[in-house]
Amino acid sequence: MSRDGLSRLFEEHRPRLRAVAYRVLGSLSEADDAVQDAWLRLDRTDTDEIGNLGGWLTTVVARVCLNVLRTRGRRAEEPFDVHVPDPVVSHDDGTHPEHEALLADSVGLALMVVLDTLTPAERVAFVLHDLFAVPFDEIAALVGKSTAATRQLAARARRRVRDRAPAPDADLARQREVVNAFFAAARDGDLDALVAVLDPDVVLRSDGGAGSRLTVTLSGARTVAGQAVTFGQLYPLARPALVNGAAGVVVAADGRPLSVMAFTVADGRIVAIDVLADQERLARLVDVRGVHTGWSSGSDPSNSQTSSRGTRLP
Repeated sequence: MSRDGLSRLFEEHRPRLRAVAYRVLGSLSEADDAVQDAWLRLDRTDTDEIGNLGGWLTTVVARVCLNVLRTRGRRAEEPFDVHVPDPVVSHDDGTHPEHEALLADSVGLALMVVLDTLTPAERVAFVLHDLFAVPFDEIAALVGKSTAATRQLAARARRRVRDRAPAPDADLARQREVVNAFFAAARDGDLDALVAVLDPDVVLRSDGGAGSRLTVTLSGARTVAGQAVTFGQLYPLARPALVNGAAGVVVAADGRPLSVMAFTVADGRIVAIDVLADQERLARLVDVRGVHTGWSSGSDPSNSQTSSRGTRLP
């Protein structure tokens, strides 16, 4: 096969490969590097010896990602109290086509946070099997364990995901109503209305970068609501957006992103709020020109039926 033909064939697989790498690594730049590494390896390989190109490329990308995860664990770096993975930010009126493969399995930011707590082998086993249907015997060869042990890795990861990352409500419009109600209550300083839209066990995780006072974890409706009252000051700067395919906001001023807030809404209440406020990372990840400026008439909390005055929630 000619190099041009091989390149075209590789491009057909790129969206899936990038999706695998993003889920395993939680970093968009590292995911792109892993995919590029796969291309370089393919370019040096006799393709006549590859029976299933898609499977071969997936294995190569997964092995590169596994090595990256293991390297992270060996680094003698100051640990983060909270780490929010790279968010995928899209227009509020629809996912950008480039993001569709990344978000095909509704991998919300809360789930990505939980994946960060897994061991490298657990994460690879869970992502490959549960999200991409790769057989356990193929994953076992990759992580260097028996098939039975690999099943156990995925099972442990699955339990942690189930316990700590509830499945979000499928209705995006309903998610947006709840997020609007949250901001309306925060703007009005209405603590009771804030508690009404928060799950009793809600968790707020904020990543401002190493050593930042914005790096915190809060839990419980009353605690989060008390902190969220300060979010009312952000209302004029908040722009509705899709964050990993779910209702969220980008807070921006003077053309510069200040934070990205991802909300996980389950059973009509907010169960998790994940905030990226690390200015260095935001500058690389978020282009506010791609996000609507201000609230649309249909999403402005001041016009919404879900404002803090008479919030209608289950």
